[in-house]
Parts: sequence; C-alpha cells; structure tokens
Amino acid sequence: MPLLELRDIHKTYYLGGETIRALDGVTLDIDSGEFISIIGPSGSGKSTLMHIIGCLDSPTSGTINLDGVMIHNASARQLASIRNKKIGFVFQFFNLLPKLTVRQNVELPMIYSGFSSKERRERAMNALESVNMEDRSKHRPSQLSGGQQQRTAIARALVNNPKIIFADEPTGNLDSNTGERILQMFDKLHTEGKTVMLVTHDPEIAAVTPRRIEIRDGKIANEIDPKLSGQTPRFNIGTKN
Repeated sequence: MPLLELRDIHKTYYLGGETIRALDGVTLDIDSGEFISIIGPSGSGKSTLMHIIGCLDSPTSGTINLDGVMIHNASARQLASIRNKKIGFVFQFFNLLPKLTVRQNVELPMIYSGFSSKERRERAMNALESVNMEDRSKHRPSQLSGGQQQRTAIARALVNNPKIIFADEPTGNLDSNTGERILQMFDKLHTEGKTVMLVTHDPEIAAVTPRRIEIRDGKIANEIDPKLSGQTPRFNIGTKN
C-alpha cells in the first residue's frame, strides 16, 4: 500500500465572481522512501498540492489516504495533529524564530507532542547532530549563515521523525554552492529511507530526484518515474549537465 494515495483531487476557489481551479483532478501514489520533485511555474498548482498533501489545507473534492488515515475531510484540529506527527516542512525563507536559539527552534514541533523538556533537548540535539549543527545549538538565527539556517530548519523538520519531508524551494534563498550541499543532504535523507518531496520551479533542482512530476493548470502534465520508465535522473547531485 502506498504511503500516500490521492484520488481525483480538486481544489476550487471563487474570487470576484471567477472560478479558479487550482487543482483539477490530480491522482497520485507516493511510496515510502521515495525522493520526488513537484515542478511547475508560478500558478501551476504545485504549492496548492503541497499544502493539501501537507495537511495545511483540504481539497474541494477527492480522497486522500496518508499512512492509512483518510485526511481529505479531517477537521482543522485533526489536520494539525496529523501534520505535527507525520510531516516535516522546510521552507525557502527558513521560518526560524529570531528570539529563540537554534536548539529551541528545533524543539518547537515537540512542544505539542507531549515530550518532557529533557527529552525535547535530547531529541533536538540528536537532530542537530544529524545535520552537523550541534556546535551552533546556542546561537540565534541572526548569527548563522543561510546554509546553517536551512540546516537548522531541516533538523526541525526531522525531529518528530515524520513520514514525509516537504521542502518548498529549499535552495531559493541560497547561493549555488550552499544550495547544492542542501540538496545533497536531502539525497542522504532519501538514502536513509526518508520520503522527501521537493517543490520547485527550477528544472535543474527537479532533475536531482529520481521521480519528477510536472504540474500545469492544476493537472499532472508530465511525469518521469524510473519504476515505470526505466529512466534515471539526468545528472547526479554535485555534477552539472
């Protein structure tokens, strides 16, 4: 059984008397341990798809099964609980709280999970160690480089051992060398068995993942899936076309 099953997902908005179909019949299966990119231009529906899969929003119609739980008609409270337990997010602009230390930022997802303060500290430090940031645990975000901030955000995404990690334009605010190292980190997480989904508009970023799904006008316009086609990524992380 796939980790994630989407069936005929629609998301419709009504703005100023106009009907906007952000998603228009998306059907998709994602297996545990996959490394996938969702690619498309601005307005294609890729961010809407991430928000729905990530339990930040609900579809207008269709069904979603995430790790054996039907989430398409869950309440906002239920979605928040599922999101906290099963999903980790990494964003373009890091979304770290400036007044908290690195360790405290990583601890945040665990505050709502019932962990003791001692266990939160231990798990946060383990997550920071996994991204080579344990020596910056007492620093504030303003004392970190962009790459260090993004590594902190990845540690925060990992700390609750989620089923899926979503990375929304994770290299968009970084220089090319730092961005490449961040992509290498996601690839390492994938090889360790994590399910990782990159959301991007950049074909070169998308090309590092074995499976690539292109969204246009709210539909799946194209898909490269090595399980079905026998194709492999156009280049490996750390190399150029």
